[in-house]
Amino acid sequence: MISCYNKEGIGDTLIIMTGNSTFAEQKFESKGSVTRIFKSETNETVGFNFFNVSDILSVTGNGQVNLTSKEVSLLNEKLKEVGFADVLEADETPKFVVGLVKECVPHPDSDHLSITQTEIDNGEIVQIVCGAPNIDKGQKVVVAKVGAMMPNGLLIWDGELRGEPSHGMICSGKELNLPDAPLEKGILVLPASAVVGEAFPVGA
Repeated sequence: MISCYNKEGIGDTLIIMTGNSTFAEQKFESKGSVTRIFKSETNETVGFNFFNVSDILSVTGNGQVNLTSKEVSLLNEKLKEVGFADVLEADETPKFVVGLVKECVPHPDSDHLSITQTEIDNGEIVQIVCGAPNIDKGQKVVVAKVGAMMPNGLLIWDGELRGEPSHGMICSGKELNLPDAPLEKGILVLPASAVVGEAFPVGA
């Protein structure tokens, strides 16, 4: 689930995205101050817009919002109140974390992609396809997990690159909007002392 808020840009509206979809696939259904977004062919819910969200909870910031379990409970109460049966699930884990590249092999159908097995927390390993020229086994890196929103607005979902599943993104300093980002092309390589699974601060 990806939550974002930009009061100056779109008003007092909290946008919740629970799945990936294109605009052409989407239909909308409104009840009270809540609009449900769903896929027209399957009726699968892919998001909600909560208008006048400050009437429900206090939201600050500009961009991705990390909601607490209590805040998600309040949103679920609102969904039930207006007549939607969907239930949102809270996830308070950080979306940008230190990862360790445990394995890195060339993609069989690409001359520039690599397939990595990257540890993101306490033995949890995910496959991430990466196009950076400097990616290598043993590196400590920054991983944008599924459910992250990049500083430029890119949403990170489960995906596939040239037929290989990819669950997250290994990031460059520029993609993270770091003020001292290296100029050369490639992912950001962290010091060996970086702790796997620890949250990594991202630029606005």
